Amino acid sequence: MKRFERLGQIRRLDPVADALEIYRLSAAFEFPWDYTRALELALYRTYAVPSIGRLLARTAELTERTQKRYDDTALLLDTMVEHGFASEEGRTAIRRINQMHRSYDISDDDMRYVLSTFVVMPRRWIDAYGWRRLSRHEIVATTEYYRALGRHMGIPGIPETYEEFEVLLDAYEEEHFGWDEQSRRVSDATLDLMASWYPRPLAPLLRTATLALLDEPLLRAFRYAPPGAATSAFVRRAVRTRGRLVRLLPPRRAPHFARRNWEIKSYPDGYRVADLGTRPVPGLRGCPVRRRDGSAPDVVE
Repeated sequence: MKRFERLGQIRRLDPVADALEIYRLSAAFEFPWDYTRALELALYRTYAVPSIGRLLARTAELTERTQKRYDDTALLLDTMVEHGFASEEGRTAIRRINQMHRSYDISDDDMRYVLSTFVVMPRRWIDAYGWRRLSRHEIVATTEYYRALGRHMGIPGIPETYEEFEVLLDAYEEEHFGWDEQSRRVSDATLDLMASWYPRPLAPLLRTATLALLDEPLLRAFRYAPPGAATSAFVRRAVRTRGRLVRLLPPRRAPHFARRNWEIKSYPDGYRVADLGTRPVPGLRGCPVRRRDGSAPDVVE
């Protein structure tokens, strides 16, 4: 198989009717590493919305059980990619995701925003750092795939096009990104987790490299000092260089799903999809958004 042969296969499919197949080809064959990084960034940036970050902090899933929460999220999302929504595994994954989210008072606006990060961030990451840019077929198929996921989750008012998702994401972040101490705790725990995957002496370097890949509104929301311009340019150039090198490699012949990622560490002996994810925290139903003046209204339990 030649380097662009699979792209030709993707372009022969219907981006709406064959959305799952196209998304699987793109995520598991063409860009598995990039999709992993992009979806990590997608979920990470949601912490900068205080209503999301504070709820995650109060459940303690991303501050005390960070590795397991990371693993469960990746495995649940990828189960549907690997097996499809209609499969037994896919239905079980959707059921677990819905059970988790319905245990808390999460607004429809927050749910739509999180969904938009899954649509928009992979395109932005791959166009910046991938071995090629996403084709229009892949962009439309990704949008259709996550619109289907949103419908399975009962999210109302789902955008219809990639462009509408992009407008939603940018507007929501401009309005809602803001400082919150608990959100910063979740962010710090996530950065610590990512650094823990490598030898300990490299942790400060890896943290700086990760911050260099974040955009200015995200750094500002968490009150991180931005790395120097030279550092940011070096890190971004290094990731782009990786993409150029991948382009020279032969195309992947077998799919790579998240369960094969070496960052997944919680289940050395295997797992059941029905056992993945969190369970409700008794008495915890909601998490307020901070007001513009920085104060927080009372939480309704």
